Amino acid sequence: MSDVSSPAGAQDPAWPEDAVEVGRVLDAWGVKGWVKVQSFASDPQALLEARRWYLRPPEDGALKRPVGAAAAFPPHIAIISSREHGSVIVAQVRGVDDRTGAESLRGARIFLARGVFPKPRAGEYYWVDLIGLSVVNRDGAPMGTVVGLIDTGPHSVLRLAKPDSEANPDGEERLIPFVAAYVDDVSLPERRITVDWGLDY
Repeated sequence: MSDVSSPAGAQDPAWPEDAVEVGRVLDAWGVKGWVKVQSFASDPQALLEARRWYLRPPEDGALKRPVGAAAAFPPHIAIISSREHGSVIVAQVRGVDDRTGAESLRGARIFLARGVFPKPRAGEYYWVDLIGLSVVNRDGAPMGTVVGLIDTGPHSVLRLAKPDSEANPDGEERLIPFVAAYVDDVSLPERRITVDWGLDY
C-alpha cells in the first residue's frame, strides 16, 4: 500500500501564506506511482522546480477518486522528479509506488508558495501578480481591474472588469492585448497598469 504521509517524526510544514494555485492532478501516469498534472501556467517552471506541492480537494468534485481512496488528500506531497510530457507534466511522488496510490491523488488542486517562483526577467510578469491591478489609460481614466488573462499563443490578453461608474448592464469585460504596443507601464508596487487604450474600445 502506498503512503504519501510524512515520515515518522517529521513535522508537517505550515500552509504557505502566499500560496498560489498552479495546477491539478489529472490522473495516474504509468504503473509506478507517477501522476499526470495540468499546469495552469504557459511556463510551468515553478511547478517543475518545486520539490513540495501543497494540495487541496477539487472545488467541484468533478474528477472521481477510486474506491478505497482516503477520505482526504494529504496536505502536501514531496516530489522526487518531474518533467514536461507533451501538454502535461508528469511527476514521481515520494511514498507513492503504484498506480493505485497515484490514482488516489486524482483531482487534487496543487498550490505553491509564491516565494519559490523563479524571478521573472525584465518586462515579464506572472499572471497571479497582474490579477487585481487597476488599469488606467494615458489620460488617467480608469479602464477597470484585471480579473484574469487569456493566453492566445502569441501573446496574452488582459480581461478587465469595467469600473462601477461605467454603464455595463451585462457584465461585459474589456479585453486589452498585453503587448508593448498597448501597455505603457506595469507598476506592481502601485498595483497599476497604464495602457494606450480608449474608453470606447
